[in-house]
Amino acid sequence: MLYELRIYHMYPGRLPAIHKRFSVVTLNLFKRHGIKVCDFFEDADGADKIYYICEFADRKQRDDAFAAFGEDPEWKTAFQASHEDGGPIVEKVESIFMNRVSYITPDWS
Repeated sequence: MLYELRIYHMYPGRLPAIHKRFSVVTLNLFKRHGIKVCDFFEDADGADKIYYICEFADRKQRDDAFAAFGEDPEWKTAFQASHEDGGPIVEKVESIFMNRVSYITPDWS
């Protein structure tokens, strides 16, 4: 398995907008495109950041899933609409790819 930690750095004050977009649209579209979200966090120190971890069979499945997601007409519409009220939401996205070590099995796996 391949895991991807995605870190979104939001523009100031846009944390509520990213939560709304994920909860209303993005997570459903992720499911449609085979993107499994294992867990989701916001910054404990109050920074305008969210963190989430996705699980994929391999890098090809990950790349194909995100390519299909990015081309989804519903995503394109939702993305544009989310910028109309307050401007852009995400300033920067970091992706970190990880493989689980052999000596741990998380309870949520």
